[in-house]
Amino acid sequence: MNRKSAVSLLKSEQFDLCIIGGGASGTGCALDAALRGYKVALIDQEDFAGQTSSRSTKLIHGGVRYLDQAFKKLDLGQLKQVRHGLQERHIVLSNAPHLARPLPLLTPVNSWLEGLYFTIGLRLYDQFAVNDSLPKSKWLNKKEVLQKMPTLNKRKLHSAVQYYDGQLDDARYCLALAQSAADAGAVAANYVQVQAFQKDLDGKLQQVVARDMLTEEDIVIHAAKVINCTGPFADSIRQMANPSLAKRLRPSKGVHISLPAAVLNSSCAMLIPKTSDGRVVFAIPFEGVTMLGTTDTEYTHLDQEPLLTESEKKYLADTLSPYLEKPVSLADIQAGFGGLRPLLSAQEAKSTKTLVRDHEVEVDSDSGLVSLLGGKWTTYRLMAKDAIDEVDRQLGHPRACTTERHILKGGNGYSYEIWEDISTNYGLEPSVAQHLAQKYGMLGPEVAQLAVSRPEWKERIHPEYPFILAEIPYCVRHEMVVNIRDYLARRTRLELLDWNACLQVASQVGQLIGEELDWSPALLTRNVDSYRELIKGFIKEAGLAGPSEI
Repeated sequence: MNRKSAVSLLKSEQFDLCIIGGGASGTGCALDAALRGYKVALIDQEDFAGQTSSRSTKLIHGGVRYLDQAFKKLDLGQLKQVRHGLQERHIVLSNAPHLARPLPLLTPVNSWLEGLYFTIGLRLYDQFAVNDSLPKSKWLNKKEVLQKMPTLNKRKLHSAVQYYDGQLDDARYCLALAQSAADAGAVAANYVQVQAFQKDLDGKLQQVVARDMLTEEDIVIHAAKVINCTGPFADSIRQMANPSLAKRLRPSKGVHISLPAAVLNSSCAMLIPKTSDGRVVFAIPFEGVTMLGTTDTEYTHLDQEPLLTESEKKYLADTLSPYLEKPVSLADIQAGFGGLRPLLSAQEAKSTKTLVRDHEVEVDSDSGLVSLLGGKWTTYRLMAKDAIDEVDRQLGHPRACTTERHILKGGNGYSYEIWEDISTNYGLEPSVAQHLAQKYGMLGPEVAQLAVSRPEWKERIHPEYPFILAEIPYCVRHEMVVNIRDYLARRTRLELLDWNACLQVASQVGQLIGEELDWSPALLTRNVDSYRELIKGFIKEAGLAGPSEI
């Protein structure tokens, strides 16, 4: 994935499809279409997974909440969503074994009756998961629960029901989809923004007028079909193609906070079944922290990044605290992030949390634009299949979808034990080798080899995290990193884990990116200062204490 050559090809080639949006649905469509033999262009105005697709709860799931609502309200739409999610769950896990894995979750209960209720519900959840190898749910007694999660409130705890879903590194999974699409022949480029469309005499889209956001050069992309995969921002592309279209989306904001791992002191996650607003909240071990979320509030300021606020951090802390022996301290919050759900509107829905996160493929008969609307991470592959099936019908070239068994970049031949070879062969600490194995899969040795070429690149970026300096030039050369945030927020996940650590390492990360991209001293200073101001703004908005000296 070389950005310079990709942009050049966007200018000169004729494409079958131009896919707008480099999140889960866009990269999923790009891979599916490229494997079917289409010539594909994939663009995003930001980085791959720059918005919603890097800001999820990191779960691969059918949706326990949807199952609960389906039976309480006799809602077949909710039941359909659960079925879709559980059908796809094992595929998402198996197609990128280095980036996704099974995750046990505990649902603490305070009485025998609650335990029975959740046991029945989760047994039904198990039944929907056909052709699935994850362990089945079971009801654990108090002693068994505390062995797995010793920080729970012993006075209130009666027992817990354990079940399994999956966990993924969403941003790197999205990147692996883009890389796999590129390997299959797609031309993918980040930081390419759509400016307008040009149409043929029948009013159908035939050219995408875009701009390279790094050079400010205009690009005209010639494509027979255009697919809109821009998630919560899809209405802007729909109305750019056809101003008469009514808006379809009601974006919803969800936030998470990151707490020390000791808050749970467990390899299990927790499903918190009772919240003040009726949502389900999860506390999940992720990358050495406890990630807690999410919220659900309608969001209309699409031109502004959704941020963690003081009231939201307090809501999440107050939701988890009753389940713990030691309540959550707001001072322990290390970072947070907000994301937007691309929920399809419904006239009768009074709040966004009542909307089902299923998807729809919309075809505008006037412009020919295909829009992939709604959905969630777990069903990205099914969403992409439905969209490319529709393109097949329109172009008259039906072709089989092969993504169900297509292993993503880095996953072929992967075994977690390769970290031992990386550690031994390249002289890296076990925790560093494990990190490289789990994030790069079978490409991990390439990063390690780069570290050997310059021994100073074996050093950690920050002493408390396993990321090493060699990853920075590797990600610039092979993963289209073009700025500090690409690396700290998405290629590694440090921005989600620890804001103060990001402030501490920004200068060094910027220095190495600048060496690769030939930044001038002035440009380097601007990039570092800009990123540090961004993080300081997050800290201020959340009402957290910043570092005393950085």
